[in-house]
Amino acid sequence: MNIQGLGRALFACVLLASAPYGAVAAEESANPRLATVSGQGEIRVEPDQARLTLGVEAREPTLDAARAQVNRSVEALLKLTRELGVPDRQVNSTRLNVQPEYAWLEKTRTRKLIAYVVSRSVAVDLRELDKLGALLERGLALGANQVGEPVLDHSRRVELQREALALATKDALRNAEAMAGALSAGVGPVRSLNAAQESPAPMPAFAMAMRTMAVADANAGAPQTYQPGELVFRASVSASFDLVPAVAPAPPPAAGVKAKP
Repeated sequence: MNIQGLGRALFACVLLASAPYGAVAAEESANPRLATVSGQGEIRVEPDQARLTLGVEAREPTLDAARAQVNRSVEALLKLTRELGVPDRQVNSTRLNVQPEYAWLEKTRTRKLIAYVVSRSVAVDLRELDKLGALLERGLALGANQVGEPVLDHSRRVELQREALALATKDALRNAEAMAGALSAGVGPVRSLNAAQESPAPMPAFAMAMRTMAVADANAGAPQTYQPGELVFRASVSASFDLVPAVAPAPPPAAGVKAKP
């Protein structure tokens, strides 16, 4: 075999020897070892504001009588919101709704107008939750007979949702580290990260309790303390991290040998 032929043979041997390693590297690159986990985060706070609708409905034989009754109550409610220090921009008084009421006369097979049902609502965006009790109690005493369910909220809603999201992300990382540690591996860079946020829902039980107590106390003339409970901001994430070899701790220095600083 001449020198040129010997060179080709050696090159072929190098390719054959490196082929398994190259195949493994290519496979790991195409199918990386991942730890896919989820994480949960939760923030609990007391609400500091509420949206409430106080409605007035009247049923009278004439339209003028029903309309006058409703308008008197609505004007009194608007005056109440100003007394409580609620800015006018946070109060919305809806238009008047009129519904004629008829009775069917079987004898003559005709309808007869017997009354008018007139209604109107005042929607309040209350930024000071400690005034909610007074608004409910005094509003009922002023003629509000259609109380909507208060929607509790927090002025820092966006920030609280983000805080819950950050907690969920940290929880996912800790879960990945726990899984990797059980396999004597480490956690590398994140490959994917997906999030879902949950906004707090209204509290029907709270609203029903407030309505019941407010009616009773408005009749008795006694003040009432209201407990709004908590708003819960939740977030969940799913993430995939690279699994990498664990870093072995450095061996202790031999006896009589000083460790380098």
